Amino acid sequence: MTLRQFLKTIGSCAALAVVVLVGMSIPSPRGQAFGQGDAANNEASEIQQGFAIAPVPLNLNGKNRALVGLGSYIVNAQGDCDGCHSAGPKTEFARGGNPYFGQPTKINPATYLGGGRDFGPLVPGSPDIISRNLTPDKTGMPEGGRPFSEFLQIIRTGVDLDHLHPTCSATVTTNCLPPPFDGDLLQIMPWPIYHNMTEHDLRAIYEYLSSIPCIPGPPAPDPRHNDCE
Repeated sequence: MTLRQFLKTIGSCAALAVVVLVGMSIPSPRGQAFGQGDAANNEASEIQQGFAIAPVPLNLNGKNRALVGLGSYIVNAQGDCDGCHSAGPKTEFARGGNPYFGQPTKINPATYLGGGRDFGPLVPGSPDIISRNLTPDKTGMPEGGRPFSEFLQIIRTGVDLDHLHPTCSATVTTNCLPPPFDGDLLQIMPWPIYHNMTEHDLRAIYEYLSSIPCIPGPPAPDPRHNDCE
């Protein structure tokens, strides 16, 4: 082999190596499409399941249907929101639908997410913590007419925008929480976990809560307060 032929062979090999390396560094379009399609199919199945397990009739007028379905899946299959935001175990399930009695699960629509579960006091002498009504009011917005911005703030920070149980002080001595409890924060709601959720999922929850029937409640400041008309 002549020197010229040898150099030509080396150059061809180097060029081939460059092509191989470049090809390895570029993600396969097929692989990308598979990943994206898999995620889309997964969310599509969650949306479908969300509609299948929704325990109450849904008002989809003006709503994003996909978000409603996904929100139902999160609320009813992952978060067990009704477990806290209903009146309690005695009325959470419809007659003949209590799974703890070996019956097929059937949620009681009369109390669904209407709040009222009493968790008792945090410490002896402090007020009982009662879950809030999450159903939409006459404005169509959930949790007593809160816009999404406030709903997002509650989940992200745990702030109690109703100020139901302020921190006890020299001037606040009744219906308050003693230090070190912070009365500005929700003390039972698992917001320290839920605040990790994506905004897309939280938007879906909000859209779903906007689509469920309103459950009226007593006048404010009762946690079950809600004005349906």
